[in-house]
Amino acid sequence: MINRRLIRVKVFKILFGRVNSESGSLTGAVNDLMTSCEKSLELYYFILSLPVAVKKVAEGKIEAGLKKYHPTAEEANPNLRFVQNAFISKLEENEELIRFCEKRGLSWNDHSSLVKKIYASLVASDYYNEYMNAEVSGFEADAALISRFFEEELEENDELHATLEDLSLFWTDDLEYVVNVITKKISSQKQNSRFNHPDLFLKPDDREYAVKLLETSLINYQNYVNLMAAYIHNWEPERLAATDIALIVLGIAEAVSFPDIPVKVTINEYVELSKFYSTPNSKVFVNGILDKIITGLTAEGKIEKRGRGLVGSPE
Repeated sequence: MINRRLIRVKVFKILFGRVNSESGSLTGAVNDLMTSCEKSLELYYFILSLPVAVKKVAEGKIEAGLKKYHPTAEEANPNLRFVQNAFISKLEENEELIRFCEKRGLSWNDHSSLVKKIYASLVASDYYNEYMNAEVSGFEADAALISRFFEEELEENDELHATLEDLSLFWTDDLEYVVNVITKKISSQKQNSRFNHPDLFLKPDDREYAVKLLETSLINYQNYVNLMAAYIHNWEPERLAATDIALIVLGIAEAVSFPDIPVKVTINEYVELSKFYSTPNSKVFVNGILDKIITGLTAEGKIEKRGRGLVGSPE
């Protein structure tokens, strides 16, 4: 599930937090990193269960309408297409999803107000009304609606983001990635196919990659900061963004420790992170300094690359 770009983000956050809090426990840092990764998987299951909670709100609305003494024509003859959505039924019957959420205490029951607002937003949307009134129905249309639901109703929902942040600080910035994982899985689903859930890491060796990147960065942090001094004129650490320093340290650590990752990939990845987590000018600074340092270390034989060497494309 978690790719290397997200791993880099998580390692960056742990490294930045540890360095700035002056916490020297390497074991504690690794434990925090693994917790952060596990929390991404938790968020996947929690978000995946949301359509089931929304369906329950819809069922409640229908039931309340039917119980009215003088229901409207729509209340007396409700459109049941959404509450009979075959993809939501697949989620409701998915034992792994149910067990995981129960074991981790992941439930939308304590957030009924938020779920009702999400339902109201869904019902007001054009794509929902097109689905409810379409002449043709079936599993593909049901799955497409839920995929659209994830794409449209969550990203700009400030209350949802605040709720997730309150539930876990590790969920900050993970929602977009998790939604992308979910929508890709939905697109491959067939009515009679089993809904398989992802493993924690996208590749078998990514756990080792994550731990090694963090440990190398923490152990060599001051050495790599000192190394930067040789490549920056008028060296004044206090005037540099702390985020830039952490990103450059990570870039050096990755270049030194992973011979199978091309230098171009490493530099591009940390430049991309600088666009989101540092200053407007950081991308130019991080790119320039990382390139100079890695070129220098390569010339000294301290960085060796296999295969394509310095040539590569982003992962």
